[in-house]
Amino acid sequence: MKLPWKREKRATPDPSWAALIDRGTVSASGQYVDSKTAESIATVHAAVNLIAGTVASLPLHLFQRGDNGDRTRATLHPLYRVLHDSPNEFQTALEFREQLQAHVLLWGNAYAEIHRDAADTVTALTPIHPRDVTIVKLPSGRIRYDVAEGGELRRLLAGEVLHLRDRSDDGIVGKSRITTAREMLGGILASQEHGNRTFANGARLSGVLKTPHVLDGGSAERIGTSWREQFGGAANAGKVAVLENGLEFQPLSMTNEDAQWLASRQFSVEEVARLFNVPPVLLGDLRHANFSNSVEMMRHFVTVTLRPWLTRWEQALEHALLGPIARKRYFVEFSAEGLLRGDAKNRAEFYKSGIDAGWMLRSEARRLENLPTIEGIDDERQDSE
Repeated sequence: MKLPWKREKRATPDPSWAALIDRGTVSASGQYVDSKTAESIATVHAAVNLIAGTVASLPLHLFQRGDNGDRTRATLHPLYRVLHDSPNEFQTALEFREQLQAHVLLWGNAYAEIHRDAADTVTALTPIHPRDVTIVKLPSGRIRYDVAEGGELRRLLAGEVLHLRDRSDDGIVGKSRITTAREMLGGILASQEHGNRTFANGARLSGVLKTPHVLDGGSAERIGTSWREQFGGAANAGKVAVLENGLEFQPLSMTNEDAQWLASRQFSVEEVARLFNVPPVLLGDLRHANFSNSVEMMRHFVTVTLRPWLTRWEQALEHALLGPIARKRYFVEFSAEGLLRGDAKNRAEFYKSGIDAGWMLRSEARRLENLPTIEGIDDERQDSE
Protein backbone atom coordinates (compact mmCIF):
# COMPACT_ATOMS: atom_id res chain seq x y z
CA MET A 1 0.00 0.00 0.00
CA LYS A 2 1.28 3.43 -0.91
CA LEU A 3 1.12 5.72 2.06
CA PRO A 4 -0.47 9.12 1.41
CA TRP A 5 2.32 10.81 3.35
CA LYS A 6 5.89 9.87 4.05
CA ARG A 7 7.77 11.42 6.91
CA GLU A 8 10.88 13.23 5.78
CA LYS A 9 14.16 13.17 7.64
CA ARG A 10 15.64 16.42 8.84
CA ALA A 11 19.24 16.90 9.81
CA THR A 12 19.91 18.33 13.26
CA PRO A 13 23.46 19.17 14.34
CA ASP A 14 24.65 17.17 17.36
CA PRO A 15 21.38 16.77 19.29
CA SER A 16 20.98 14.37 22.19
CA TRP A 17 17.74 13.35 20.55
CA ALA A 18 15.17 14.79 18.18
CA ALA A 19 11.44 14.12 18.52
CA LEU A 20 9.31 14.13 15.38
CA ILE A 21 5.54 14.26 15.60
CA ASP A 22 3.99 10.89 14.70
CA ARG A 23 2.17 11.70 11.50
CA GLY A 24 0.25 8.45 11.17
CA THR A 25 0.59 4.90 9.91
CA VAL A 26 -1.52 1.94 8.82
CA SER A 27 -3.47 0.18 11.57
CA ALA A 28 -4.12 -3.55 11.81
CA SER A 29 -7.48 -3.00 10.08
CA GLY A 30 -5.65 -1.80 6.96
CA GLN A 31 -6.81 1.79 7.46
CA TYR A 32 -4.33 4.65 7.47
CA VAL A 33 -4.82 6.58 10.70
CA ASP A 34 -3.58 10.11 11.29
CA SER A 35 -5.14 13.31 12.58
CA LYS A 36 -6.88 14.00 9.26
CA THR A 37 -8.44 10.56 8.77
CA ALA A 38 -9.36 10.36 12.46
CA GLU A 39 -11.25 13.64 12.24
CA SER A 40 -13.25 12.24 9.32
CA ILE A 41 -15.00 10.16 12.00
CA ALA A 42 -18.02 12.26 12.96
CA THR A 43 -17.69 11.54 16.69
CA VAL A 44 -14.01 12.54 16.76
CA HIS A 45 -14.85 15.74 14.89
CA ALA A 46 -17.68 16.47 17.33
CA ALA A 47 -15.49 15.83 20.40
CA VAL A 48 -12.66 18.05 19.12
CA ASN A 49 -15.10 20.81 18.15
CA LEU A 50 -16.85 20.62 21.52
CA ILE A 51 -13.71 20.88 23.65
CA ALA A 52 -11.86 23.35 21.41
CA GLY A 53 -14.89 25.57 20.92
CA THR A 54 -15.77 25.64 24.61
CA VAL A 55 -12.22 26.37 25.77
CA ALA A 56 -11.87 29.10 23.15
CA SER A 57 -15.17 30.77 24.04
CA LEU A 58 -14.46 31.07 27.77
CA PRO A 59 -13.25 34.52 28.90
CA LEU A 60 -9.50 34.60 29.55
CA HIS A 61 -8.12 37.41 31.70
CA LEU A 62 -4.79 38.57 33.06
CA PHE A 63 -5.08 39.43 36.75
CA GLN A 64 -2.86 41.41 39.10
CA ARG A 65 -2.49 40.36 42.73
CA GLY A 66 -3.09 43.01 45.36
CA ASP A 67 -1.24 43.42 48.64
CA ASN A 68 -4.32 42.36 50.65
CA GLY A 69 -5.01 39.27 48.56
CA ASP A 70 -7.45 40.97 46.21
CA ARG A 71 -7.11 40.68 42.47
CA THR A 72 -7.93 43.06 39.67
CA ARG A 73 -7.91 42.70 35.91
CA ALA A 74 -4.63 44.00 34.53
CA THR A 75 -6.28 45.68 31.55
CA LEU A 76 -3.40 48.14 31.12
CA HIS A 77 -0.79 45.40 30.81
CA PRO A 78 0.30 44.84 27.16
CA LEU A 79 -0.24 41.09 27.53
CA TYR A 80 -3.92 41.58 28.40
CA ARG A 81 -4.76 42.65 24.86
CA VAL A 82 -2.82 39.73 23.36
CA LEU A 83 -4.65 37.16 25.49
CA HIS A 84 -8.11 38.69 25.67
CA ASP A 85 -8.56 40.50 22.33
CA SER A 86 -6.27 39.44 19.50
CA PRO A 87 -3.00 37.47 19.66
CA ASN A 88 -1.96 38.45 16.14
CA GLU A 89 -3.08 40.60 13.23
CA PHE A 90 -5.13 37.90 11.48
CA GLN A 91 -6.86 36.01 14.31
CA THR A 92 -9.19 36.77 17.16
CA ALA A 93 -8.47 35.35 20.58
CA LEU A 94 -11.22 32.75 20.13
CA GLU A 95 -9.88 31.58 16.76
CA PHE A 96 -6.34 31.33 18.10
CA ARG A 97 -7.25 29.27 21.17
CA GLU A 98 -9.62 27.07 19.17
CA GLN A 99 -6.88 26.27 16.67
CA LEU A 100 -4.28 25.42 19.30
CA GLN A 101 -6.73 23.37 21.36
CA ALA A 102 -7.67 21.33 18.27
CA HIS A 103 -3.97 20.82 17.52
CA VAL A 104 -3.20 19.47 20.97
CA LEU A 105 -6.24 17.18 20.92
CA LEU A 106 -5.33 15.67 17.54
CA TRP A 107 -1.52 15.86 17.62
CA GLY A 108 -0.74 15.86 21.34
CA ASN A 109 1.14 19.16 20.99
CA ALA A 110 0.33 22.74 20.01
CA TYR A 111 2.81 25.51 19.29
CA ALA A 112 2.81 29.27 18.84
CA GLU A 113 5.76 31.53 18.18
CA ILE A 114 6.18 34.32 20.72
CA HIS A 115 6.98 37.74 19.28
CA ARG A 116 8.55 40.37 21.55
CA ASP A 117 9.62 43.95 21.09
CA ALA A 118 12.92 45.57 22.08
CA ALA A 119 11.69 45.90 25.66
CA ASP A 120 11.03 42.12 25.80
CA THR A 121 7.26 42.73 25.92
CA VAL A 122 5.07 40.09 24.26
CA THR A 123 3.41 41.69 21.24
CA ALA A 124 1.93 38.73 19.37
CA LEU A 125 1.47 34.94 19.27
CA THR A 126 1.55 33.16 15.90
CA PRO A 127 0.38 29.52 15.66
CA ILE A 128 2.69 26.88 14.18
CA HIS A 129 1.30 23.62 12.83
CA PRO A 130 2.61 20.60 14.78
CA ARG A 131 3.52 18.73 11.58
CA ASP A 132 6.16 21.39 10.88
CA VAL A 133 7.90 21.12 14.26
CA THR A 134 10.76 18.92 15.40
CA ILE A 135 11.77 19.18 19.06
CA VAL A 136 15.52 18.88 19.61
CA LYS A 137 17.17 18.34 22.97
CA LEU A 138 20.70 19.70 22.80
CA PRO A 139 23.68 18.21 24.69
CA SER A 140 23.47 21.17 27.05
CA GLY A 141 20.00 20.01 28.11
CA ARG A 142 18.22 22.97 26.51
CA ILE A 143 15.30 22.52 24.13
CA ARG A 144 15.14 23.83 20.60
CA TYR A 145 12.22 23.85 18.17
CA ASP A 146 13.10 23.32 14.50
CA VAL A 147 10.27 24.70 12.35
CA ALA A 148 10.15 23.74 8.66
CA GLU A 149 7.76 26.05 6.82
CA GLY A 150 7.73 27.00 3.15
CA GLY A 151 10.92 25.06 2.43
CA GLU A 152 12.86 26.96 5.09
CA LEU A 153 14.11 25.77 8.46
CA ARG A 154 13.90 28.12 11.44
CA ARG A 155 15.33 27.34 14.83
CA LEU A 156 13.53 28.72 17.88
CA LEU A 157 14.62 28.48 21.48
CA ALA A 158 12.26 27.37 24.23
CA GLY A 159 11.68 30.97 25.32
CA GLU A 160 10.39 31.81 21.84
CA VAL A 161 7.67 29.16 21.71
CA LEU A 162 4.40 28.67 23.58
CA HIS A 163 4.13 24.89 23.88
CA LEU A 164 0.84 23.33 24.97
CA ARG A 165 1.19 19.58 25.42
CA ASP A 166 -1.05 16.65 26.32
CA ARG A 167 0.10 14.05 28.83
CA SER A 168 3.78 13.35 28.29
CA ASP A 169 6.12 10.45 29.04
CA ASP A 170 9.28 12.57 29.04
CA GLY A 171 7.90 15.98 30.03
CA ILE A 172 8.85 17.46 26.66
CA VAL A 173 6.71 15.89 23.94
CA GLY A 174 2.99 15.31 24.47
CA LYS A 175 1.39 11.98 23.56
CA SER A 176 -1.12 12.07 20.74
CA ARG A 177 -4.47 10.51 21.62
CA ILE A 178 -4.89 9.61 17.95
CA THR A 179 -1.64 7.64 18.07
CA THR A 180 -2.53 5.97 21.35
CA ALA A 181 -5.95 4.86 20.07
CA ARG A 182 -4.81 4.12 16.50
CA GLU A 183 -6.13 0.56 16.42
CA MET A 184 -9.51 1.53 17.82
CA LEU A 185 -9.87 4.39 15.34
CA GLY A 186 -8.68 2.15 12.52
CA GLY A 187 -11.48 -0.28 13.35
CA ILE A 188 -14.03 2.55 13.22
CA LEU A 189 -12.68 3.73 9.87
CA ALA A 190 -12.84 0.16 8.52
CA SER A 191 -16.43 -0.20 9.71
CA GLN A 192 -17.26 3.15 8.15
CA GLU A 193 -15.73 2.11 4.83
CA HIS A 194 -17.57 -1.21 4.96
CA GLY A 195 -20.90 0.57 5.29
CA ASN A 196 -20.09 3.02 2.52
CA ARG A 197 -19.07 0.24 0.14
CA THR A 198 -22.20 -1.71 1.01
CA PHE A 199 -24.39 1.24 0.07
CA ALA A 200 -22.35 2.04 -3.02
CA ASN A 201 -22.13 -1.50 -4.41
CA GLY A 202 -25.14 -3.18 -2.84
CA ALA A 203 -27.88 -4.37 -5.23
CA ARG A 204 -30.50 -5.67 -2.83
CA LEU A 205 -33.99 -4.66 -1.82
CA SER A 206 -33.76 -6.34 1.58
CA GLY A 207 -34.30 -9.73 -0.07
CA VAL A 208 -33.21 -12.27 -2.71
CA LEU A 209 -34.39 -13.27 -6.17
CA LYS A 210 -35.50 -16.87 -6.76
CA THR A 211 -36.58 -18.74 -9.92
CA PRO A 212 -37.49 -22.38 -10.57
CA HIS A 213 -35.83 -22.19 -13.99
CA VAL A 214 -32.26 -22.88 -14.85
CA LEU A 215 -30.58 -19.75 -16.13
CA ASP A 216 -27.73 -19.90 -18.60
CA GLY A 217 -24.73 -17.63 -18.21
CA GLY A 218 -26.07 -14.97 -20.55
CA SER A 219 -29.45 -14.70 -18.81
CA ALA A 220 -27.98 -14.57 -15.34
CA GLU A 221 -25.53 -11.88 -16.42
CA ARG A 222 -28.27 -9.86 -18.11
CA ILE A 223 -30.56 -10.05 -15.08
CA GLY A 224 -27.73 -9.20 -12.73
CA THR A 225 -26.64 -6.21 -14.82
CA SER A 226 -30.21 -4.93 -15.12
CA TRP A 227 -30.79 -5.34 -11.39
CA ARG A 228 -27.65 -3.44 -10.45
CA GLU A 229 -28.42 -0.60 -12.85
CA GLN A 230 -32.00 -0.19 -11.64
CA PHE A 231 -31.68 -0.86 -7.93
CA GLY A 232 -28.00 -0.62 -6.99
CA GLY A 233 -26.79 2.21 -4.76
CA ALA A 234 -28.51 4.46 -2.26
CA ALA A 235 -30.04 6.66 -4.97
CA ASN A 236 -32.23 3.77 -6.16
CA ALA A 237 -33.37 2.63 -2.74
CA GLY A 238 -37.11 2.01 -2.48
CA LYS A 239 -37.84 1.49 -6.20
CA VAL A 240 -40.49 -1.01 -7.28
CA ALA A 241 -39.04 -4.03 -9.05
CA VAL A 242 -40.72 -5.57 -12.17
CA LEU A 243 -39.83 -9.28 -12.25
CA GLU A 244 -39.75 -11.62 -15.25
CA ASN A 245 -39.13 -15.25 -16.18
CA GLY A 246 -40.71 -16.61 -13.01
CA LEU A 247 -38.51 -14.62 -10.69
CA GLU A 248 -39.75 -14.20 -7.12
CA PHE A 249 -38.59 -11.69 -4.53
CA GLN A 250 -38.18 -13.06 -1.01
CA PRO A 251 -37.91 -10.37 1.72
CA LEU A 252 -35.20 -10.83 4.30
CA SER A 253 -35.01 -9.48 7.82
CA MET A 254 -31.87 -7.81 9.14
CA THR A 255 -29.03 -10.30 9.28
CA ASN A 256 -26.93 -10.86 12.35
CA GLU A 257 -24.02 -9.28 10.48
CA ASP A 258 -26.05 -6.12 9.82
CA ALA A 259 -27.19 -5.95 13.42
CA GLN A 260 -23.62 -6.32 14.66
CA TRP A 261 -22.47 -3.59 12.27
CA LEU A 262 -25.09 -1.16 13.60
CA ALA A 263 -24.21 -2.05 17.18
CA SER A 264 -20.52 -1.45 16.48
CA ARG A 265 -21.34 1.98 15.06
CA GLN A 266 -23.18 2.88 18.26
CA PHE A 267 -20.38 1.48 20.41
CA SER A 268 -17.82 3.56 18.49
CA VAL A 269 -19.45 6.72 19.89
CA GLU A 270 -18.80 5.50 23.42
CA GLU A 271 -15.22 4.56 22.54
CA VAL A 272 -14.40 8.00 21.14
CA ALA A 273 -16.15 9.63 24.11
CA ARG A 274 -13.80 7.71 26.43
CA LEU A 275 -10.80 8.73 24.34
CA PHE A 276 -11.54 12.44 24.80
CA ASN A 277 -13.19 12.08 28.23
CA VAL A 278 -16.47 13.61 27.05
CA PRO A 279 -19.94 12.49 28.20
CA PRO A 280 -21.54 10.63 25.23
CA VAL A 281 -24.69 12.73 25.66
CA LEU A 282 -22.76 15.81 24.55
CA LEU A 283 -21.70 13.97 21.38
CA GLY A 284 -25.26 13.23 20.31
CA ASP A 285 -25.71 9.85 22.01
CA LEU A 286 -29.02 10.48 23.79
CA ARG A 287 -29.78 6.88 24.79
CA HIS A 288 -29.00 7.59 28.45
CA ALA A 289 -30.03 11.24 28.60
CA ASN A 290 -32.93 12.65 30.58
CA PHE A 291 -33.89 15.92 32.21
CA SER A 292 -32.61 14.89 35.62
CA ASN A 293 -29.04 14.09 34.55
CA SER A 294 -28.47 16.78 31.91
CA VAL A 295 -27.23 19.33 34.48
CA GLU A 296 -24.91 16.77 36.05
CA MET A 297 -23.57 15.84 32.60
CA MET A 298 -22.62 19.46 31.99
CA ARG A 299 -21.06 19.69 35.46
CA HIS A 300 -19.06 16.55 34.69
CA PHE A 301 -17.94 18.04 31.39
CA VAL A 302 -16.69 21.22 33.06
CA THR A 303 -15.00 19.65 36.09
CA VAL A 304 -13.60 16.47 34.53
CA THR A 305 -13.11 17.29 30.84
CA LEU A 306 -12.44 21.03 30.70
CA ARG A 307 -10.68 21.74 34.00
CA PRO A 308 -7.44 19.87 33.11
CA TRP A 309 -7.27 21.69 29.77
CA LEU A 310 -7.94 25.08 31.32
CA THR A 311 -5.22 24.46 33.90
CA ARG A 312 -2.79 23.40 31.16
CA TRP A 313 -3.54 26.60 29.27
CA GLU A 314 -3.14 28.84 32.31
CA GLN A 315 0.14 27.32 33.43
CA ALA A 316 1.59 27.17 29.91
CA LEU A 317 0.75 30.83 29.27
CA GLU A 318 2.20 31.96 32.58
CA HIS A 319 5.36 29.90 32.11
CA ALA A 320 5.99 31.07 28.53
CA LEU A 321 4.81 34.69 28.65
CA LEU A 322 5.55 35.86 32.21
CA GLY A 323 8.97 35.90 33.79
CA PRO A 324 9.66 34.63 37.33
CA ILE A 325 9.27 38.09 38.84
CA ALA A 326 6.13 38.93 36.82
CA ARG A 327 4.49 35.65 37.90
CA LYS A 328 4.58 36.87 41.49
CA ARG A 329 2.35 39.83 40.55
CA TYR A 330 0.31 38.56 37.60
CA PHE A 331 -1.54 35.38 36.73
CA VAL A 332 -3.79 34.10 33.93
CA GLU A 333 -7.20 32.58 34.58
CA PHE A 334 -10.21 31.38 32.61
CA SER A 335 -13.71 32.22 33.80
CA ALA A 336 -15.81 29.06 33.67
CA GLU A 337 -18.49 30.04 36.17
CA GLY A 338 -21.03 30.64 33.42
CA LEU A 339 -21.00 26.95 32.47
CA LEU A 340 -21.93 25.95 36.03
CA ARG A 341 -24.63 28.50 36.77
CA GLY A 342 -27.56 26.29 35.82
CA ASP A 343 -31.01 27.73 35.20
CA ALA A 344 -32.34 31.09 36.45
CA LYS A 345 -33.95 29.60 39.55
CA ASN A 346 -30.77 27.83 40.70
CA ARG A 347 -28.67 30.92 40.03
CA ALA A 348 -31.04 33.10 42.04
CA GLU A 349 -30.91 30.70 44.98
CA PHE A 350 -27.12 30.54 44.75
CA TYR A 351 -26.74 34.33 44.77
CA LYS A 352 -29.26 34.73 47.60
CA SER A 353 -27.48 32.21 49.80
CA GLY A 354 -24.14 33.91 49.15
CA ILE A 355 -25.47 37.41 49.83
CA ASP A 356 -27.33 36.32 52.98
CA ALA A 357 -24.25 34.50 54.27
CA GLY A 358 -22.10 37.54 53.65
CA TRP A 359 -19.51 36.02 51.31
CA MET A 360 -20.96 37.65 48.18
CA LEU A 361 -21.99 41.23 47.44
CA ARG A 362 -25.02 42.24 45.43
CA SER A 363 -22.73 44.07 43.01
CA GLU A 364 -20.74 40.86 42.46
CA ALA A 365 -23.92 38.94 41.63
CA ARG A 366 -24.94 41.61 39.12
CA ARG A 367 -21.49 41.50 37.53
CA LEU A 368 -21.70 37.71 37.13
CA GLU A 369 -25.04 38.20 35.35
CA ASN A 370 -23.55 40.90 33.09
CA LEU A 371 -25.94 43.50 34.51
CA PRO A 372 -25.05 47.21 34.71
CA THR A 373 -23.57 48.60 37.92
CA ILE A 374 -25.91 50.27 40.43
CA GLU A 375 -24.12 52.76 42.61
CA GLY A 376 -24.60 52.17 46.32
CA ILE A 377 -26.33 48.80 45.96
CA ASP A 378 -23.96 47.26 48.50
CA ASP A 379 -24.44 50.19 50.88
CA GLU A 380 -28.18 49.44 51.05
CA ARG A 381 -27.46 46.11 52.68
CA GLN A 382 -25.11 47.66 55.23
CA ASP A 383 -27.72 50.29 56.10
CA SER A 384 -30.42 47.66 56.59
CA GLU A 385 -28.17 45.81 59.01
